[in-house]
Amino acid sequence: MNTEPAPHRLDVKAQALKNGQLAGAEPLSNYERLGADLQSLPSGLMLDWTARFATRTDAAGALAPWLDLQLTTRFPLVCQRCMGAMDLPVAINRAFRFVATEAIAEAQDDDSEEDLLVLSREFDLAALIEDELVMALPLIPRHDTCPTPVPMSAVDADFEAANVKPNPFAGLSSLLNGNGKG
Repeated sequence: MNTEPAPHRLDVKAQALKNGQLAGAEPLSNYERLGADLQSLPSGLMLDWTARFATRTDAAGALAPWLDLQLTTRFPLVCQRCMGAMDLPVAINRAFRFVATEAIAEAQDDDSEEDLLVLSREFDLAALIEDELVMALPLIPRHDTCPTPVPMSAVDADFEAANVKPNPFAGLSSLLNGNGKG
């Protein structure tokens, strides 16, 4: 497998016409936005990717360039339930159909099951890979079952005792009792 990073410039139509396939393995640290979202990426954490290009008929029966993208990695996260470390395995398999213009993509987007992208001679595969990885991040990472028991009570007896305030009317009764004696 190629250890080169994903290309930033790629002629999609040429790749599709020759049924091109690109694959690689690269460090996740190559993707800056992803690194910012994960906060810390251990060195050596790898992403395996495969991009298969082909021409297929669309719903109208016309030939269109397609991209099948497969990504495999793992995200080092912190469980928001137990606050323990967790590794989230990530496997993405997405299909993209290319169309000529943004207007066509907007018009066909609601009716198509696949994702639509605008055809370009300088397609940025690395940016697409990073977008897919960022979208795969969970909003609230957590284990299915935490390895350590999680306390489900937030009661702190010392905190509750410190917040007990004396009754403000208790002081009035001592003043009244003190005035009546004098």
